[in-house]
Parts: sequence; C-alpha cells; structure tokens
Amino acid sequence: MVKNGVTAANEEQRAAWLDGAMPQVERVRPGLWSLPVPIPINPLRYVLVYAFEIPAGVVIIDAGWNTDEAYAALDAGLQTAGYEIGDVKAVLVTHMHPDHYGLAGRIREASGAWIGLHEADARLLHDRYDEDAMAPLIDLQRRQLVMCGVPDFTAQELAGASKAIRDFVTMATPDRLIEDGERLDLPGWDLRALWTPGHTPGHLCFVEPERKLLFSGDHVLARITPHVAAHPQSGPNPLADYLDSLREVGKLDVDEVLPAHEFRFLELGARVDYVIAHHEERLAEIERAVAESPGLTCWDIATRLTWSRPWETIPLFMRRTANNETLAHLLWLKARGLLTHVPGEPGHPDLWSSPSP
Repeated sequence: MVKNGVTAANEEQRAAWLDGAMPQVERVRPGLWSLPVPIPINPLRYVLVYAFEIPAGVVIIDAGWNTDEAYAALDAGLQTAGYEIGDVKAVLVTHMHPDHYGLAGRIREASGAWIGLHEADARLLHDRYDEDAMAPLIDLQRRQLVMCGVPDFTAQELAGASKAIRDFVTMATPDRLIEDGERLDLPGWDLRALWTPGHTPGHLCFVEPERKLLFSGDHVLARITPHVAAHPQSGPNPLADYLDSLREVGKLDVDEVLPAHEFRFLELGARVDYVIAHHEERLAEIERAVAESPGLTCWDIATRLTWSRPWETIPLFMRRTANNETLAHLLWLKARGLLTHVPGEPGHPDLWSSPSP
C-alpha cells in the first residue's frame, strides 16, 4: 500500500479537523483569509472559503451551502476580517457542487457580486438544480445504474436520492465564465485559473504564482481523495480527465496548498504522487477481480473492492457513490484495452471481462 503523509501548514487547523471541530477564522497571509463555513449533515463538516482583500472590498473563492447557518458563519467570518457580505465583489466558484456553489446566488442578491464558474460546469446547472428540469437527468442516472447491475427498484431509489440537496442551492446562472489560464482582475493579486476536470467537468483551481499558493478546491485534499465518478453529467472518461489534470497541477511551483476541506498543507508533489498511486492500486484491484470472475457487472465488482468500511455497512446512497467510482475506473481500463465489456440489452446490465489473450 502507498503511504500518505503531508505536513499541515497550520497545526491548529489540522487538529480541529481530526477532533471533529470547526477551525478558526484565520489570516493566512496579509490580505488573505480562511473562513470555515459549516456543511449540514455531511462528514466533511465545513468548506473553507478564501477571502482576498481588494481596494473595493473582498473577492471569495467558493461560498458554502445555502443554509441560514452557513450564511451567518460566512458573514461572521468576514466581519472578523473587517468586512461583511455586502462587501463581496465576486464569488469565484471552483465547481458546481452545493457546498461550493450553493450560497453564491444568495450572496449576489445581498451584495451585487458577480459569480464566476467554468463553462463545463455552468452548462450543467439547469439540468441539475432547476426543479422543473431534473426529471430527465434522474432517469438517465436510473438507466445507468440498471446497466451497472443495480436492481431496478433500488436503482429508482438511488437515482433520485440527490434531490434532497437541491434545497441547499440557490439556482444562480454565473455572470462570467472563467477560462483555463485566465488571469482574474484582483488588484494586488496575481490570481490565475487552472481548469482541472475530473471531480466535475468544469472544476477550477486557482494559483497565485508570486506568493506560491494553490487554491485547490476539491482537486487535491490533504487526507482524502476526491470523488471521481462516471454519471450522466461526467463525460466519457472522468478518471482520465482527473489524472491528466492532477499531473499538470503536480508540476506547479507552489509552497502551500489551500484546499476547500480539511486543512492547508505543504508538499503538493508528494500528495499528487500519493493520489495517483492510490488510483493505480484501485485499477489493479479491479483488474484482478475481473480476471478471477469474468462476466461481472459493475455493481458486482464494487461489492468486491476494498472500501473504508465493509460493503454491508455502507449506507445505500453511498453505495451509489461507490458504484459510480468503480464505473469510472472500468471506463479508464476499457479505454486502454485492459478490460472489455459486453453491452447489456435494454434493462440488462453490461458485463465486464479481461481481454482475450
């Protein structure tokens, strides 16, 4: 097994994560603040919003879920820094998930801030969060689960399970589409966008080369690996996208990584190497499982893999996550000719095997 280990940039922030506590609002650098915003009913517990002081107010990276508690925590954090919600001039969203994008619309309503997001995520918002448009996407997810070998009744339940998080999002069309390599107009800062698809198709990181800082969103975290899954909005080979963009990020000359969860850390290159090795181990584990029992469904394979807990103890909704992660790895292996599959007829699952010698 590969060994993980990074050095925390702030030991108190790391201790808060390990203790299950909220970290403190922190002045990370002159003019740069880390603001923890709580996430309800979620093991990640909080998202770290980063606030940049500019002459006209502040610009933030990410926003948090749309709850009153999150809104109040963000406002309190800004007040610690000497500002308030009304001073926010822009919300740079790393990606479309609710804990990053959910509050952006509410912040814009209160402050007039503009919202920026990559085009690849922006075009998916309507189908994902507009209540009148969600049904086709849910049906596509149900069909995919059935093709993976999930029983139809269970697939129907799992496909619609994400509807509950719709309440944590204020649907807000972004005002600007942020492009790969774009230099953001933040007086006093040299902040540049990096397109890092995989976790979502339009995930963005932001790098400040002069200060050697990487704002990594969910792309690179200190202890856990981000969810990279195949689903109707993910694109044809999300794991390939993720690993390619991860290798590019690993080439950056930065001293510190400021992620959206857990804690700030050093040694970006070592962490990237660990995450790549983790996925290589998972790919090899899947190849072995298929070689031992040709003709498995994706769901069958997922039940045979090593997870953080025994399969039978994983909640049903999280099994959907595990299945879709497994499918992303299967698609990567198929694209490289390391696995083959027999497509199922409508209503019947795909079956995976090793290629003929």
